[in-house]
Amino acid sequence: MNFDNKRLILLMALGFVLLLIWQAWQQDYGSKPPVATTATETVTPAASPQPIDVPTAKPGAAATTTTPAAAPTADKSALQQGDWVHVKTDVLDLAINTVGGDLRRLNLLTYPIAADKPDQPFPLLNDAPDKLFIAQSGLLAGDKGPDHHAVFTPEQTNYQLAPGANELKVRLNWSGPDGIKISKVYTLRRASYEIKLDYEVHNGSSQEWRGRVYGQFQRVEEANPSYFIYTYTGGVLSSPENKYEKIKFGDMADKDLSREVRGGWAAMLQHYFVGAWIPDAGGLNHYYSKALEGPRYVFGVVMPEAVVAPGQTATLGTRLYAGPKLQDHLQEVAPSLELTVDYGLLTILAQPIFWLLKYIHHVVGNWGWAIVILTLMIKLAFYRLSAASYRSMANMRRMQPRIAALKERYGEDRQKMSQAMMELYKTEKINPLGGCLPVVVQIPVFIALYWVLLESVELRQADFVLWIYDLSSKDPYYVLPLLMGATMLIQQKLSPAPPDPVQAKVMTILPIVFTLFFAFFPAGLVLYWVVNNTLSIAQQWYITRKIEAVASSK
Repeated sequence: MNFDNKRLILLMALGFVLLLIWQAWQQDYGSKPPVATTATETVTPAASPQPIDVPTAKPGAAATTTTPAAAPTADKSALQQGDWVHVKTDVLDLAINTVGGDLRRLNLLTYPIAADKPDQPFPLLNDAPDKLFIAQSGLLAGDKGPDHHAVFTPEQTNYQLAPGANELKVRLNWSGPDGIKISKVYTLRRASYEIKLDYEVHNGSSQEWRGRVYGQFQRVEEANPSYFIYTYTGGVLSSPENKYEKIKFGDMADKDLSREVRGGWAAMLQHYFVGAWIPDAGGLNHYYSKALEGPRYVFGVVMPEAVVAPGQTATLGTRLYAGPKLQDHLQEVAPSLELTVDYGLLTILAQPIFWLLKYIHHVVGNWGWAIVILTLMIKLAFYRLSAASYRSMANMRRMQPRIAALKERYGEDRQKMSQAMMELYKTEKINPLGGCLPVVVQIPVFIALYWVLLESVELRQADFVLWIYDLSSKDPYYVLPLLMGATMLIQQKLSPAPPDPVQAKVMTILPIVFTLFFAFFPAGLVLYWVVNNTLSIAQQWYITRKIEAVASSK
């Protein structure tokens, strides 16, 4: 067996592709770990709230504690429609329906749908049946509180954040029996994707009012828009015991979630953006999911019971985040919410790499050049390790004529060929595995950088130079993939040729395969590989020339 560096490079390349496939498979079909029952998740009879029925989005499905105010529609998958309340801040454009006071449309004004469509904001929330993703909320109080089927009366139908103002309040009113009046109030702030939701309960009756606030997402599962890039879309539950637990659509279809958690949050993720219901951190909250017809999926949280004495007024509330996965901002909104920027198993490496990339961008002002500089810095950090690999390859290349002579001498006798090669390596003091460890050590860093470039919303629609106007999309003219293929071919010319003809053919095809493969990757990722390959060529050429010069002088 010939342990040459050519085989190592081939195995690395194939291993990298297999790793990406494995991660995607794990996200879709991997085994789910059992959920441990902990003290905070187990409700003891003494401390538990009264049993409740989880609210659902299907009209008529609520039990005794929830009475929908609107009758079921003929199409159970269709949303009931009322009047619209339009709300606009400097970063959000919302449409609230008077049925339930639901947030049914939410456009991100500073995030265009595409780089070549700067006037079309990205629709994070959408009530179109094939793209359904809405935020619903309500009160579990029987007929004494509005759920997400109740009809509200808005105080006005258009709201806009005034110039110089930092806050905007949107108020919808509901009247119940026995003098109970409830206002649903959304509070939005300038430059913020966090929305505060309050229920102002005035109990005009002669009895105590009891109820629970809930917030939920209702969503359909959309097909992955890319066949080459996989990112997670689905639910995430955060608890003190598990900061980031994926609740996939398949999980919701298999079994309804029912969990009591102290604090936590419930989120719906997609590439670059997230919606999250964030209840009070100190309360014992009930998290749930349900699969509906359509198929549609509901994922949400019910907060602890509140009591309002007769003649009194109280405010019950929660928070909703709906916006981009900006890590610094997410850390301020809720503990562990920054983990929705999913770097996978290599988060411990990816987060420092992102911090460094962001700092470089702050200095140079261009994400493309930040990638170039970061790649250079990583290459410098591993210079000595890479040099050991290239010295081994250079020495192997120097031995190629003698290896060819051995092959001619022993022909098909592989055992004698291997023995002769090992004797040659021993005589020349060459370790054919000398370049393996330095390269293996670098692989986790390179894969972590891959996920940073793939997951960071900061690189979405970031331009570089000339024709590269979106580093998160493929190169429109495929120039970078072709350059990457060319650099791989040059690296092959500088490396020793495999003695095995089959390996030689595979190595010849590999640059073509990778060029086609990376043609559909985001330009930022391909830019990294082009720069990394170019720097590797320069280092490899310098070391090879130096070793050959020493050998020729002997």
